[in-house]
Amino acid sequence: MTIHDPSIRMEQDTLGSRQVPVEALYGIHTQRALENFGVSGCCVRPPLIRAFALVKKACSLTHKELGALPDEIADAIVAACDEVLAGRHAAAFVTDALQGGAGTSTNMNVNEALANLAILKLGGKPGDYARVSPLDHVNRGQSTNDVYPSALRIAAIYLVRELSDALAELQESLQKKEQAFADIPKLGRTQLMDAAPIALGQEFGAYAQAIARDRWRIYKIEERLRQINLGGTAVGSGAAADRRYAFRVVEVLRDITGLGLARAEYPMDLTQNNDVFVEVSGLLKACAVNLLKISGDLRLMNSGPRGGFGEIRIEARQVGSSIMPGKVNPVIPECVSQCAMRVIANDTAITIAAASGQLELNAFLPLIADSLLDSLSLLRNAVRLFREACIATIEADPAACARHLDLSTAPALFLVPLLGYDAAAALAKEAIETHRTIRQLVLEKKLLPPETLDRILPAK
Repeated sequence: MTIHDPSIRMEQDTLGSRQVPVEALYGIHTQRALENFGVSGCCVRPPLIRAFALVKKACSLTHKELGALPDEIADAIVAACDEVLAGRHAAAFVTDALQGGAGTSTNMNVNEALANLAILKLGGKPGDYARVSPLDHVNRGQSTNDVYPSALRIAAIYLVRELSDALAELQESLQKKEQAFADIPKLGRTQLMDAAPIALGQEFGAYAQAIARDRWRIYKIEERLRQINLGGTAVGSGAAADRRYAFRVVEVLRDITGLGLARAEYPMDLTQNNDVFVEVSGLLKACAVNLLKISGDLRLMNSGPRGGFGEIRIEARQVGSSIMPGKVNPVIPECVSQCAMRVIANDTAITIAAASGQLELNAFLPLIADSLLDSLSLLRNAVRLFREACIATIEADPAACARHLDLSTAPALFLVPLLGYDAAAALAKEAIETHRTIRQLVLEKKLLPPETLDRILPAK
């Protein structure tokens, strides 16, 4: 005699049956995914789940409008979507971010969760798919192969906008430091060697220009993401979808997202090819490269407090050592640097995954999605942190800047037009060997009048 366990329910698919927790909003397809893909320990990212809910909402509204779904069922699915979009039921979305099947498990997890939420709204219990079917109702006229990439593009656009705004604020913060430090002369260095005098503000101005390019590139990349293949179903041909639906659903999705989405001119292209995600990732990598370089520069200029450059002071955020008293580390630039490194690594993963698609579909879209959304979220958060906890609070040390410049060979550059390269080089060499300044040597040798020297050298 079999004793029924009230804590589970049995569900069926074409492969057989599985036990599912009785109150779970997911079903057998998700249960199988839990058994198969527990590899990364990380679930599908919430921005992608929210984008899926937007897509499913648009699909149900369109089917209702066309009479392909009963109003009661369509309304219940839409209400379920709205709850997910409001941030509820996060525990229902449990599939691993990395999965086989080109994202089918994610699509089915969403289908099952929305179906069961709709069933509850209609007075039923989870698993009562005679009321609302994950496949026949929630997934009507759809395939993972058009829903998943469409949702990814929507999720990416929202994050691109947030990143673009964060970069604009970082650019502004750097420009404020450019102005604040405009009159502080310092030593410019090439290959970490004394080079030419510059202003500290110029250094920050150059950083602002680099971030401005990132901001513009990332702002413009939204245009590449607006085309979606929703309505193309499995291979982009539109098979098993009402032609009226295929055109109308994109309009509905555009209305509910507020994004300038457009139906792909050739849906099969977007189903097969993921080069747009590579393009987006490449621009994110460029941004990461700039953040990594700027962070490294700030760490060098902040180095010390006695044995380094000490030209700027990064705000002390925490004690820097468990054994060395008084040590304080530039933890914010270090954190930002690591975020940038991860974005660069993600770009490699996206590149390989996109190149590994075969024929009508890319099976590795889950890796592309997870890596791309990770990069966008990391950069957004890192840029905000960089601005708020580092750039905005940086202070200059004009005395240290002047000291390094005065003791360097950089002022010899300004003597070349008056004394010639060889004479200036000889002075630089003598300054190094005798531990004296260029200014001292020029005055001692009476090579130039003091008033001429004051005019051409940037600092005393």
